[in-house]
Amino acid sequence: MAKNLVIVESPAKVKTIKKFLGSNYEVLASQGHVRDLPKSQLGFDAEHDYEPKYITIRGKGDILAKLRKEAKKADKVYLATDPDREGEAISWHLSQALKLDPKKMYRITFNEITKSAVKESLKNAREIDMDLVNAQQARRMLDRMVGYRISPILWAKVKRGLSAGRVQSVALRLIADREEEINAFVPEEYWTLDADFLTDGGKKPLQAHFYGTKEGKMTIRSKEEMDQILKELDGVSYEVSEVKIGERVKKAPLPFTTSTLQQEASKTLNFSTQKTMSVAQQLYEGVDIKGSGTVALISYLRTDSTRVSEEAAKAARDYISSNYGETYVSAGHNTKTSGKKIQDAHEAIRPTDLSRTPATVKDSLTREQFRLYQLIWKRFAASQMADAVYETSSVKVDGGKYRFTMSASRVTFDGFMSVYVQDEEKEGDSRLLKGLSKETKLSLKEFESKQHFTQPPAHYTEAALVKTLEELGIGRPSTYAPTITTIIARRYVSKENKNLYLTELGEVVNNMMKQAFPSIVETDFTANMEGLLDCVEEGTVNWKTVVENFYPDLEKAVEAAEKELKEVKIEDEVTDVVCEECGRHMVIKYGPHGRFLACPGFPECRNTKPYLEKIGVPCPKCGKDVVLRRTKKGRKYYGCENNPECDFMSWQKPSKEKCPVCGSYMVEKGNKLVCANETCGHVMPKKKDE
Repeated sequence: MAKNLVIVESPAKVKTIKKFLGSNYEVLASQGHVRDLPKSQLGFDAEHDYEPKYITIRGKGDILAKLRKEAKKADKVYLATDPDREGEAISWHLSQALKLDPKKMYRITFNEITKSAVKESLKNAREIDMDLVNAQQARRMLDRMVGYRISPILWAKVKRGLSAGRVQSVALRLIADREEEINAFVPEEYWTLDADFLTDGGKKPLQAHFYGTKEGKMTIRSKEEMDQILKELDGVSYEVSEVKIGERVKKAPLPFTTSTLQQEASKTLNFSTQKTMSVAQQLYEGVDIKGSGTVALISYLRTDSTRVSEEAAKAARDYISSNYGETYVSAGHNTKTSGKKIQDAHEAIRPTDLSRTPATVKDSLTREQFRLYQLIWKRFAASQMADAVYETSSVKVDGGKYRFTMSASRVTFDGFMSVYVQDEEKEGDSRLLKGLSKETKLSLKEFESKQHFTQPPAHYTEAALVKTLEELGIGRPSTYAPTITTIIARRYVSKENKNLYLTELGEVVNNMMKQAFPSIVETDFTANMEGLLDCVEEGTVNWKTVVENFYPDLEKAVEAAEKELKEVKIEDEVTDVVCEECGRHMVIKYGPHGRFLACPGFPECRNTKPYLEKIGVPCPKCGKDVVLRRTKKGRKYYGCENNPECDFMSWQKPSKEKCPVCGSYMVEKGNKLVCANETCGHVMPKKKDE
């Protein structure tokens, strides 16, 4: 009979760990959390020291009964939940729910599910770390306070079913602020000038880019400026004034953290953050590999550390040395430290065994598992390899008072790039430029001038949002994916072609949060709160102090919001559109995709139709009214009411004004009007009455 019980979180780990431990160990899964704050109430007593009230999660009774029975029989109970705050809290909740005897209860953690890591963890069994548990309790209670006190206000003032979250609200604000930046952006004109030169005896022209004058760099801002420069360059002779040959080192990348894995998987594999975490979880818990049984392929997936254990680094060096050669082995450790405390008990995300190459396990993995494993494998192998070395050449060409430049580079030692190339660099062959000297005679073949306009900031993608959240210190590795998934699921944000756009509903919620709860949507406030939770984890701050400092201020803001936001309530606005089914005047209502027209006679009359809000501007194509429309996913645009007969459409709000330069229609950009004709780009101030 098994003398020891090991409790893990996920049933997927049970088989793998049982295989390592043998018949003396019974391995069972708690299937995640077993206790939580009750759904029907706030779940703690603000009058009595903010003591949380935990109840068994519905459906977990049978699991707990089975665990209780096995725990009674066991000599020792090992709690082997995930190695982070959440995992520590699950272990503590299990110890409470199962009423475990502290004398026979042990906490073990492992960063990877391998035989050596699991066996080693049993030798290093410890007590539950209450600082970690308290940091998780504080986070859970702060999130509960925000969700349970603010969501009812959104229900009352906007529509039922909405919710507010502590980190979600900040993410929503970032997207809303970016949208405002894009809408207010006024493009500026600039020109580029390229010159093709021929050398004596050379057949292939060398392209140089306009730099400026010999004194310094200059930007060409208009056609007039360009014409003036071309006029001054007419008939001048060109000479090579400087040739520089150098060397550039491209550093090997760091191994993946949760954030960088999500960003790279989004960019290269087109995975959402949620999909990346879901597939990585499968690779971490174990996959059935032909001939080897269930094998865990990667280390723990929630980490903000780039540290690599000595054993893993040595194994990687041995593998690289024997497969690529000694020169490809990295000279030192490739890690990064950041100002904020990182969960350094963790390592970076890496393969559990580098010799298990993606090609050898491909047949046992799904397409998604293979692609993500290959990305992790290549990135980790590259992180332990030598830097790449480039030979660089740069040439300056002078003509009259103006200067052109050429540069090229070529790889002289590929190093880590033999396995992992993150972003293909534009390379010219530096050997061509190396042949140039100050004596080289150059003749101009032709000029190519081009007009450009500066581009607005890009819309956030999931990868860019994760990067920004991490840089601002908002959220932690485990929160990025659920935060983004939630704001998309709530339809505050829509996702189109990787880009995240604010919906009408998101706009209303964000404006209300900024008005009534400015501190909660403030990035600094949320980042400071994360810092306080880290202090709780370190044992330097009492977790209840964090909670009791936050709650009274929130209560005051909620009370004020309940009084002040009355006028925000979106009443059913009556329109002059008559319901063709019953003759009543239709009203404007809010739905998941924004506003629509509905008959007030519901439920007798269920007639609905899209709400097309006229903006008081005639269509530039046919003269009928321009209306505000929405894409299927809720993104705003302006179109003709006569669609589909008239196909006019603009992402920016059109104006009645016509461009005085080319006669095209103008669009609003903040307090300016910009010509919609991109080749014109005329800008003028917006009249105050617009």
